[in-house]
Amino acid sequence: MLKFGVSMFFTDYSMGPGDLGQALEQRGFESVWAPEHSHIPVSRKTPFPGGGDLPKKYYDCMDPFVTLTAAAMATKTLKVGTGVCLVQQRDPIQTAKLVASIDNVSGGRFLFGIGNGWNQDEMENHGTEFKSRHKRARENVEAMKEIWTRSKPEYHGEFVNFDPMMTWPKPVQKPHPPVIVGGAFPYSARRAIRYGDGWIPQAARGGYKEIADMFPEFRKMATEAGRDPASIAITVWFPRKDPDLMKRYQDLGVERVVFNLDSEPAEKILPEIDAIGALMAKVNG
Repeated sequence: MLKFGVSMFFTDYSMGPGDLGQALEQRGFESVWAPEHSHIPVSRKTPFPGGGDLPKKYYDCMDPFVTLTAAAMATKTLKVGTGVCLVQQRDPIQTAKLVASIDNVSGGRFLFGIGNGWNQDEMENHGTEFKSRHKRARENVEAMKEIWTRSKPEYHGEFVNFDPMMTWPKPVQKPHPPVIVGGAFPYSARRAIRYGDGWIPQAARGGYKEIADMFPEFRKMATEAGRDPASIAITVWFPRKDPDLMKRYQDLGVERVVFNLDSEPAEKILPEIDAIGALMAKVNG
């Protein structure tokens, strides 16, 4: 069965995460996802990947760990995920505690979607150099895994360095919530293979029109790296609402699809999720 989820930039003018979570759970959705931007600098060194002006919701979005906690508290089975958490510009010790905490309060329903970012201005404000962001993100993830799985973790890298410490809680999910690496093919695929439990590719990007066409190469890359391709769950981001495409994803072993919702109030969002729900029913029977 193909799992269905949605993603929204939660703002002070969008449908609230608790209300959206309840509506999704009632309709049989598997997950809700929240992206993050800590801020958007007025200076703009990097263009918006989607082209044109940066949408207002990027400036206005709330913290994902707060909104996802609200969604988790309003639901019982719905999974909550960051889509994506910008780990390259976060402190790994504090972020590890956030992840473990939300996994505890949600009863083990957290999905840790991560990305390495595109906004150079934003990450430089956090002290992250754009050119070394991928290595810093990898070290952050490796350090967080140590924190989640060891009673006295330590880590020594180029960007992250700490001696043995004690920090709790540990995540409910063992060994830790799935680390699902987002981004474009082939670069994010390589990162997912190296240190991820899953991969979040965009359904279409500049270099390809349909990510399903890239899956054979992804599985080849995983096998050559010594990973079982089946151990890296695929979550397709923002695909076309096409039942035949959804069934193709099913046949190719995709775990879930996630659809984008605009930052709008309930009266506009509920018909959208009803339409996606109808697609889900058609695909899954």
